[in-house]
Amino acid sequence: MKVTLERASLLKSLGHVHRVVERRNTIPILSNVLLRIGDGAIAFKATDLDMEVSEMVPAEIAQSGGVTAPAHTLYEIVRKLPEGSQVTFESTGETGQMTLRSGRSRFTLSTLPESDFPDLSVGEMPHRFEIAASVLKRLFDKTHFAISTEETRYYLNGVFLHEMSSGNGSVLRAVATDGHRLARVETEAPQGAAGMPSVIVPRKAVAEIQKLLEDQESDVTVELSATKIRISAGAVVLTSKLIDGTFPDYQRVIPSGNDRMLLVDKEAFARAVDRVSTISSERGRAVKLSLTSGRLTLSVTNPDAGSATEELEAEYDAPALDIGFNARYLLDVLGQFDGENALLKLAEPGSPTLMLEREGASTLYVLMPMRV
Repeated sequence: MKVTLERASLLKSLGHVHRVVERRNTIPILSNVLLRIGDGAIAFKATDLDMEVSEMVPAEIAQSGGVTAPAHTLYEIVRKLPEGSQVTFESTGETGQMTLRSGRSRFTLSTLPESDFPDLSVGEMPHRFEIAASVLKRLFDKTHFAISTEETRYYLNGVFLHEMSSGNGSVLRAVATDGHRLARVETEAPQGAAGMPSVIVPRKAVAEIQKLLEDQESDVTVELSATKIRISAGAVVLTSKLIDGTFPDYQRVIPSGNDRMLLVDKEAFARAVDRVSTISSERGRAVKLSLTSGRLTLSVTNPDAGSATEELEAEYDAPALDIGFNARYLLDVLGQFDGENALLKLAEPGSPTLMLEREGASTLYVLMPMRV
């Protein structure tokens, strides 16, 4: 095989695919990226057996063929080459090596045969729809922080994506929870999403999808089966296995009778939470919210370090209430809001609290309180 292409397009493609490759692998072939050359293009592919990313790049083909080379080493070499340079790959397939040339630079890399590379993208994907990249990215952006990292509750280690009927018609909904907080975001269901299986997209796949959609402006294609998801964004195709488990009935966790309304400036609230939580010695120490008519007082008490309080003006005309929250969780939710205000719907000190940007917002968050 022999192929030549520009460094910029090569670096961009390797940037997409090499992130999937784990730094440490017990299976040598999984440390490599597959290069398949033919039909005026070079196809790059990488996998960790749970997820696969591939991309086609136009190239000047002298001789078609295929080979696999160390993914991270190849990426670092290309990253350090001069901008605007041309890169040539050459391999005879007999030596077990691939030569990379660019200007006066020459690298020889050990390779493994193309035939050893696993293929994850087999199987039918019966459900297919198109959705704006920005809309799909928002579903994951606004929920991923609430994904559980507790491996024993593996069914919470991803974002639950499903289509359902609501009062406004059919919606596509993304939900994540770790048992302490819950994030739910919805958008109008795209054409073709009706009847799709309810799936749990794993944490690693969610992170890669977010990066993949960052500079994508057009629609992307989503294909689904009961066990896999495939997202095609331009020349890049990401395929991932889904979490084989049942997501809990999250609807039961979302409170419906919270009638104590607190409306507060989002930025001022977040800064105040951040300031008073400085006195806390342990990560996750509770911050106490004391609500009285027209006023919100935040306080933290740490027997080893002292105490902190801060007062904010707020819209609140319900009975006085003291309630505690994990400061980090509060800041995570406030960081998702795009508007100027935060609306908290509260009940009793031990009951879940609902957080929204405004009444009727498509993004909704639930926070479990802490004892203070």
